[in-house]
Amino acid sequence: MDKLKMHSPDLSQDNIAKIRALFPGCVTEAQDEATGAVRLAVDFDQLRQELSDHIVEGPQERYRLDWPGKREALALANAPIAKTLRPSRGESVYSDATQNLFIEGDNLEALKLLQENYLGKIKVIYIDPPYNTGNDFIYNDDFAASSADFLARSNQKDDQGNRLIANTSANGRFHSDWLSMMYPRLKLARNLLREDGVIFISIDDNEEHNVRKLCDEIFGAENLIGPMIQNKLNSKNDAVNVQRNHEYIVCYRKSTRYISSTKIEASLERRYVDETEVFRDGDEYFILNDPITTRGDGGTLNKRKNLGYTVYYNPETSDFIGVKDYDVELAQTSNDETKVYSDNQELIAAGYVKIRPPKVRGKLGAWTWELDNFNSSKREIVIKETRNGFQVRKRTFLPDPEVEQRDGRFFVTHRKTSNSRSILEFSTNEGSTQLSDLLGHDGVFDNPKNVNLIKYLIGLLPQKEFVALDFFAGSGVTADAVMQLNAEDGGERRFILVQLPEETADGSVAREVGFNTISEITKERIRRAGKRILGGECHPSWNRDVGFRVLKVDTSNMKDVYYRPDELKQSDLLDMVDNVKEGRTAEDLLFQVLVDWGVDLTLPIRRETVQGKSVFFVDDTALVACFERGITEDLVKELAGHEPLRVVFRDNGFASDAVKINVEQIFRQLSPTTDVKSI
Repeated sequence: MDKLKMHSPDLSQDNIAKIRALFPGCVTEAQDEATGAVRLAVDFDQLRQELSDHIVEGPQERYRLDWPGKREALALANAPIAKTLRPSRGESVYSDATQNLFIEGDNLEALKLLQENYLGKIKVIYIDPPYNTGNDFIYNDDFAASSADFLARSNQKDDQGNRLIANTSANGRFHSDWLSMMYPRLKLARNLLREDGVIFISIDDNEEHNVRKLCDEIFGAENLIGPMIQNKLNSKNDAVNVQRNHEYIVCYRKSTRYISSTKIEASLERRYVDETEVFRDGDEYFILNDPITTRGDGGTLNKRKNLGYTVYYNPETSDFIGVKDYDVELAQTSNDETKVYSDNQELIAAGYVKIRPPKVRGKLGAWTWELDNFNSSKREIVIKETRNGFQVRKRTFLPDPEVEQRDGRFFVTHRKTSNSRSILEFSTNEGSTQLSDLLGHDGVFDNPKNVNLIKYLIGLLPQKEFVALDFFAGSGVTADAVMQLNAEDGGERRFILVQLPEETADGSVAREVGFNTISEITKERIRRAGKRILGGECHPSWNRDVGFRVLKVDTSNMKDVYYRPDELKQSDLLDMVDNVKEGRTAEDLLFQVLVDWGVDLTLPIRRETVQGKSVFFVDDTALVACFERGITEDLVKELAGHEPLRVVFRDNGFASDAVKINVEQIFRQLSPTTDVKSI
């Protein structure tokens, strides 16, 4: 019976496996110095050579953002951790019915733990990170240890716990420390975004330029939707001769492939309905965009000398390829196609037709895509036959469109809009007033965001059913905004918030009114906001979900020797009778299994007694778990009768070795599709 690994995914090994699929000669196996285990390793010299068309002898200068500690930050993003999420029912609201999550702990660790459960499932991320003004705190991610020490600490316990440090402007690594904090978090956040997902980042002048460069590297410069400027409506004389009364909201999408569904709306009032014909490719639908040519003098071949290739298209097989078959020198002096181009007779003999770029004002035209980009992006291209010949056009895929079929053609109804505003006016003082009204005290939390700003940003997305993530949750304004939007339009948006249990300052208003940590403020705001929303007017079709399930980042439920057997001593042998730490409950074990198996953490959980043993049923049959001792064959057979997708037992929980050996055989006979694991 296979065992669950019980730690977050090792992203570096996943990335190396992807490289091996493309360049198998660049990946080999090597022994890990720390654990002795065999791991995949990259021959970087060979990989550099594979990616170059000439001999590579040393590091090449290139345009990029660099800072001291960048490589360590990337290693930190990829390294696995042996942590878990432990439920806290007493702090949750409607824990068994809600679709929302509140995670208390270090957001880097939380993002790692969510990698399998929510990979590619988050539609929108909003974060309001520390602005690096010189007066705020940032995460102190320790890069000082060697990689072996880091892994050893990650697989056992972190002696320093959650760490925050003051990043003063006098610090010699002022910008570098901030960038090293943000880099791994944004890398992991991108993994969680859907292909049509977007991220909004609030920031001010101190780091806006660095955030742009950081996101250009992580998300791609082509995925910048555009920075919006927030007019805070409360001018502050904090610069020489210039009033700073604005902040920035940097917005990136994950992929240009889904540009139409990622496009943000202008406002709720300026939408209108339109109907567009769509086309089908297997199970996916797409719309046709403009031809990949340009009009005007700038689109002529003599102005774009590298963009004059011929597209050869086979009407019978629909195959096509771009071929460079023109004379660059002649293109500057002649508009006679027969002189500039030389036909590929071999392709023509095979049934291909030639498609030249259309002429522009009597001059030879050019494409807008370079040849290599054209041939490597064939999936994005469609060739359509028109009355004037063949036309090369780009296509854009639509995720989950509601398609209507009429007379063999497909149509989709969607909302169209003009561009979103680039300057937004939302008072920051109003954000403080909103929080004070909810909590009944002024000054509990410094500079909370205006909930109307977050509602506006999330409301720009046309869908009404998706997951929103905020891993710098602060006062909890994102959860408030999501619940308000749902109450107004009947949407089923869900939220996941992450907040460190950072201690409030001695003598602060928050401490005086009973909030010992920032996360306590966050949770209380969500509770009160939910009650207030339910007390007002609500959309009749809204599911009224104002609850949230509280999970806390903690050390693994498994004892240290479970991860570091090389440190096993003779005195530890008795501990191996039970590899679970003292004080950990069956529900703690269940949530570690959910994290490890990548199961949705908001699924309903039912606890029943079966043949005298406590058994968990997650979403009825998505997962069945029993961590009791003395499990018999009769119990195993009864659980197999439910035909669950997954089942998990405690490794030492069986009544005998014979029962343990027979478990897989029983499921193979009664429920062959069940995945059987143990911890």
